[in-house]
Amino acid sequence: MENNNILEKKYNIWITILSIAIPLVVAILFKVKLKDFGFDIKPLSFLPPIYATINGITAIVLIWAVISIKNGKRKLHENLMKFAIALSVAFLAMYVAYHMTSESTKYGGQGVTRIVYFIILISHISLSIIVIPLVLVSYVRALSERFDKHKQITKYTFPIWLYVAVTGVIVYIMISPYYAN
Repeated sequence: MENNNILEKKYNIWITILSIAIPLVVAILFKVKLKDFGFDIKPLSFLPPIYATINGITAIVLIWAVISIKNGKRKLHENLMKFAIALSVAFLAMYVAYHMTSESTKYGGQGVTRIVYFIILISHISLSIIVIPLVLVSYVRALSERFDKHKQITKYTFPIWLYVAVTGVIVYIMISPYYAN
């Protein structure tokens, strides 16, 4: 048990660094356009439907992982969770690449749909920041075999991560008619 606590403490600094650095770097890179640095790169306009699909797959994988652990399939659960993390990293890389090569798309809807869009978008972005340390802590607690603590935090991690994945798809569907052709 002591070695597990040491392992968890060892990773806490990395969890803190990544939980701060990822949102900051994404925010900074969101404003950086490669063309401003002389790179002649065409907009990666094919990426949004791909990373929206990745969000959808992530949601399915998360649900599958929960079902697998409830059915006692621990190794399957572990592999699915690693896959969900990999999907999230792939999403993030594509999202940043798209925004570094393309202008931001403005939502063109009006009235209630505009309000709904921005409520979903703001909650999606906010919770995507909050879920980073939750996922990392959940993963490290499982890695250090502190399954009681792992289970405690995943009560929060799972629904938030699932919400972020699902609302990522919804945001894409709502804004996709306004992408430049």
